[in-house]
Amino acid sequence: MADTLTIDIDGWEGPLDLLLALARTQKVDLRAISILQLVEQYLDFIERARALQLEVAADYLVMAAWLAYLKSALLLPRDPEQEPSPDELALRLQLRLERLEAMREAGGRLMAGDRLGRDVFRRGAPEGLRVRRKAAWQAELYELIAAYGQVSARTRPVMHVVANRPVMTLETALDRLRDMIGLTPDWRALQAFLPAGVSEPFRRSALASSFVAALELARQGKVELRQHEPFAPLYLRGPA
Repeated sequence: MADTLTIDIDGWEGPLDLLLALARTQKVDLRAISILQLVEQYLDFIERARALQLEVAADYLVMAAWLAYLKSALLLPRDPEQEPSPDELALRLQLRLERLEAMREAGGRLMAGDRLGRDVFRRGAPEGLRVRRKAAWQAELYELIAAYGQVSARTRPVMHVVANRPVMTLETALDRLRDMIGLTPDWRALQAFLPAGVSEPFRRSALASSFVAALELARQGKVELRQHEPFAPLYLRGPA
């Protein structure tokens, strides 16, 4: 018979693709497909392909022979010594079909994504940036040194030196008032108990110490205090 041009639109890449397409016609889960029905569909496809004078590849024929063996093993009584069992062979076929289905779905998701040059495009090459340098401040050498001196003065540790000056301690003021108050029965101002002929800084120190000493002696009941109004002179005398 002369060769004729034959166009097969529904082509497959191999027998597993054909088996997957036939399994889909059952419209059930791949884990619940009927192996016997799948074998019959595959063998029927091979017979129709022969009838149409199509050149059937060797791997299709090998798969057809293996499926025929699997069908006969499932229909005939099982041999307990046969390894692997027909059920295990059928399960392996189901797993291979499930794996092929997963790969097909993953490939479909990849092909459905955006493609460079068709759906998305590269951004144009970025242009270079022009840099302009401009001085913000201008300063002479003296101004820089002065600024450095100010910053250094702010960060330099500060030392406080207390000048050594003459002061009257509280103990000295207590002894002085205690001795002088016994000789003064009348009211006398606090300034009368201060030492005479001393410098002004020492006089201020003596006044402060004598005031505190007077309060302490009044607390002890050894002296009486009197003041006519706030900030008025303070008067002292011995106890009556």
